[in-house]
Amino acid sequence: MTEAVAHRSRWEIFEVVFGVPFLISIVIHFIAPFSLPQGIFRAAFIPIGIILIIVGVSFAVLARRELALHDQPTDPGLPTKKIVTSGIFSISRNPLYLGGIALLAGIALILNLLWAIEMLPPSIVICHYVLIFPE
Repeated sequence: MTEAVAHRSRWEIFEVVFGVPFLISIVIHFIAPFSLPQGIFRAAFIPIGIILIIVGVSFAVLARRELALHDQPTDPGLPTKKIVTSGIFSISRNPLYLGGIALLAGIALILNLLWAIEMLPPSIVICHYVLIFPE
């Protein structure tokens, strides 16, 4: 008897759903730059980006630790035996995705890549329907 898995295709992972649009946004940025001008307003986004990166990495680390404590995989292509609701999962149902989103948003703000910020909302919608909903 095989166990059911939420994702059957290798492309149904965070790295593709968010990484490909992020890379596309970098290419678009070189073709049609879209960024904030230098100055105080722009400088304010650097500490916000740093905070988002720290939050994102923290969510990912805490989620991986909690899943490891419950002997659950972090790979969406592997079957799970139970739903984890303790630790960081008591705050967010999907802390790995949330952490990844915060990380990418932080990088985009620090590097002044507004196209990457523009690509996050469609990526989040795709994430919901391709990654979260099947789970």
